[in-house]
Amino acid sequence: MSGSFAKTAVMIGAGNIGRGFVGAAFATSGYETVFIDIDEALVSEINARGEYPVRVLLPDGGYKDTIAQGVRAVHSKNTGAAAEEIARADICATAVGVRAMPQLAPLLAMGLAMRSRAGQGPLNIIVCENMIAAGAQLRQHVMDVLPAGLGPVIDGMTGYPEAVIGRMTPIQTDEMKDGDPLRVCVEKYAFLPVDKEAFRGEIPHIDGMLPLDRFEYYVKRKLYIHNLGHAAVAYLGMLKGYTYIADAAEDAEILYIAQSAMRESAAALSCENGGDAANLDRSINSLLYRFTNHALGDTCARVGADPVRKLGKTDRLIGALENCEVYGLPSIYIAAVAAAAALVLEKTWDSASPPQPLSEITGLSIECEAYRLIMKLGTACSSAAAKDKDGAVTALRRAAMKIAGDIVIL
Repeated sequence: MSGSFAKTAVMIGAGNIGRGFVGAAFATSGYETVFIDIDEALVSEINARGEYPVRVLLPDGGYKDTIAQGVRAVHSKNTGAAAEEIARADICATAVGVRAMPQLAPLLAMGLAMRSRAGQGPLNIIVCENMIAAGAQLRQHVMDVLPAGLGPVIDGMTGYPEAVIGRMTPIQTDEMKDGDPLRVCVEKYAFLPVDKEAFRGEIPHIDGMLPLDRFEYYVKRKLYIHNLGHAAVAYLGMLKGYTYIADAAEDAEILYIAQSAMRESAAALSCENGGDAANLDRSINSLLYRFTNHALGDTCARVGADPVRKLGKTDRLIGALENCEVYGLPSIYIAAVAAAAALVLEKTWDSASPPQPLSEITGLSIECEAYRLIMKLGTACSSAAAKDKDGAVTALRRAAMKIAGDIVIL
């Protein structure tokens, strides 16, 4: 601990979410904020300045600048120093990406073991990785690498509360950095829902943090409405030749499919959490408006990246579709989005990366109705694209509307 700060927060991952959202919230909440990251130039620049700018991009084209102060950084390869920061921290968070969580576990285990030997109190590690059960997965990764005999002790003093990351932070272009390599541009939305029941000991006050009960529902809500809708705009936008999310979100055909898919998913979530229908509808309208923020410069390619993962059985598309099936509700427009994602994925296959069966990617049986529906909608879309690229999304929308009974073809 240094300077006049009475408490320290460790933010593992100094990328867009780390600096632009969670780390900035730590800093404005009165914590000395220590970033742990692998980017040597970034670590050096943070240490040289002790602060960095966050720019909130407003839908009207304006912006608001704030400065996150009282920050420093440690390179992740300096494992001893990084572990010491974790051992002394009052709060910790991760934003490294789902695939990097296993690699993070040894560092956390080292820091937690040092903390235990020093007799420090509980440590809560806020897990800011957009996936269901991310906290449980990180906990297991840490348990797997702890020294023999330390597992029960460490587990009893460590909380892994998951967070729902709703703030949109696009790839930072040189124009967004505006001459400052540390500047992070973000949207105005800055709420951080977290799993109230997963904390050990007292829950600290963090600006924008909302501790919630029944947290799995809110994770599903983020994944099956926000992420589903974002993916819908991205994949449909890519099929129609759009570069930017904001442009695609303003296209009437894309908006129709995306909104319909989000509402299908919301109907299932409302069954899961009775009485939430009106709130979910407001959330959908708000999200569709936020997607049209041109100032973010967010691209369809970024939002639609890694379609194999996003077509996975529990992810935003197939997970939402199967959640509808649990409650016997239609998921035709969700299937249309999955078909669009599969067509985008198909364009990435080449001789060096042979096609992977869609049934294998999605975990759906080729005999099940959902798989057949995706294939039927995909065929309608690809057949139209073969004749006229611009007609692919039109054909997909009309096919989905016909199956849903939203139009009558005479």
